[in-house]
Amino acid sequence: MDVDTFAGMRVTEIWRHPVKSMGGESLLECDVTDLGLVGDRGWGVLDLETGLTLTGRRTPELLMASARLAGGDVVITLPDGNEIGEGDDDALSAWLKRDVSLRSASLEATGRYENPMDVDNESDWIEWNGPEGTFHDSTRSRFTLVSTTTLRNWDIRRFRTNIVVDGSGEDEFVGGRITLGSGRDRIVAQVTKRVDRCIMVTRPQPGIEADRSVLTTLRDEADMCLSVGCLVDEPGRVALGGAVSR
Repeated sequence: MDVDTFAGMRVTEIWRHPVKSMGGESLLECDVTDLGLVGDRGWGVLDLETGLTLTGRRTPELLMASARLAGGDVVITLPDGNEIGEGDDDALSAWLKRDVSLRSASLEATGRYENPMDVDNESDWIEWNGPEGTFHDSTRSRFTLVSTTTLRNWDIRRFRTNIVVDGSGEDEFVGGRITLGSGRDRIVAQVTKRVDRCIMVTRPQPGIEADRSVLTTLRDEADMCLSVGCLVDEPGRVALGGAVSR
């Protein structure tokens, strides 16, 4: 893909997901550090019995809640409309019917995650450690990006992707660097990988029905991948309308 092909791409949506696997918030702009969008995956729900950070793969109830930031504090809206935050572990545990604790990310700890190798039968689960300082579950990604063409008519909320750009061809960015925006509203990122998808994208969420065909389509047409993962080379700010360039 040459420069003229994607130089017209612009940022059309920005999404931050403060709590791992919960719904997030749509933004007009967001500061970006080497850990990704500020506040994104800044919290995770720890299962106190297993030591695992819960995700929508094993605990689909998480997908029915949402989270936002208010003055730097995380606010979780539960399915019944009640709002809770850090320190409300009893309410969180009662909702999930297990002993859990809402933990903020730190450079001294990593999340531990699991995923089924056999997504059709949700069996043969494997475990691994994520990066320090964030509850992203890949050490090769601090934010994700997808184009409107690749997204098709699927709801962006299925995939918890951070940035949507218009056009197509983001897979061609893998292995290179891209710039989003210019001037003060600018970041530079290394595009490290295509993002492989799991059973979570098929599960129901508020306003979204369960749909197994999403994963079938990705398996048949896109090697189970949708969006690309990025590491931040030059922090800054991303804003709607920012141009995509090399």
